[in-house]
Amino acid sequence: MLKILRSLRKQMLDQKKLTNYLVYAIGEVILVVIGILIALAINNTQEKKKIAEKETIYLYGLQKEFQTSRQKLETLLKVNRENYLGAREILTLVKNPDGIADEKAISKLIYRSFSNDIAFNPNNSLLMEMINSGSLRDLSDPELRKALTNWLSTLEDIAKQEAELKEQRDHVLDMVRTNEQSLAVILSQAGVWEDKPGPDDKASLESNLNLYRSKAFENNLIFFILAGIATENAHYQPLMEELEHILNLIAQDIE
Repeated sequence: MLKILRSLRKQMLDQKKLTNYLVYAIGEVILVVIGILIALAINNTQEKKKIAEKETIYLYGLQKEFQTSRQKLETLLKVNRENYLGAREILTLVKNPDGIADEKAISKLIYRSFSNDIAFNPNNSLLMEMINSGSLRDLSDPELRKALTNWLSTLEDIAKQEAELKEQRDHVLDMVRTNEQSLAVILSQAGVWEDKPGPDDKASLESNLNLYRSKAFENNLIFFILAGIATENAHYQPLMEELEHILNLIAQDIE
């Protein structure tokens, strides 16, 4: 087409038909502009397609990560609940004169309730990669982008609460670590100590009943129970709701 227009333009110039020449010159310019616009449109379409494909990869990756994090949080909720409920059972026994005589039951509860530390370790490798590379902006859903950003700040609050829970746990364990108490007796009575003391060993005659009768032990148990309940109700449950919200947004965007 451009070749034909150039030929016509040359003929008109030779024939000094200026008006017609201008018309065809304008037509040639229009065709060039249209060609540029078409090329830009094609390029934009290709770029949008690439971004859409990239977003889809990110969405599926984030979905997998948050599904794994949900499983971890579900397990952590269960362990934390078992810990503070076990501590409640200990508290019931030590406050009951008849129950405190069952030292073996208390030892089993102590081992069960204080052997597991609580720390949420979500799968955030892809999310952190997206944030560090600036790829978070490739997600077209502004609500999802906001939720993912808030997720990281929420995890900082969770870590602070977990540190508080660990501190209360350590207060209880510190009372068992003293020279007046026997950790070996607790582990032996809980059935987890391999080198169990024999009937003639001094350790077999030791008892931790003086610890269980102390008001300090009771108070530390209460603080641990309260910290465990607060971790569940004020932190882990809202975190689970936030996690579910993010998974719902991701599923909607995938569809």
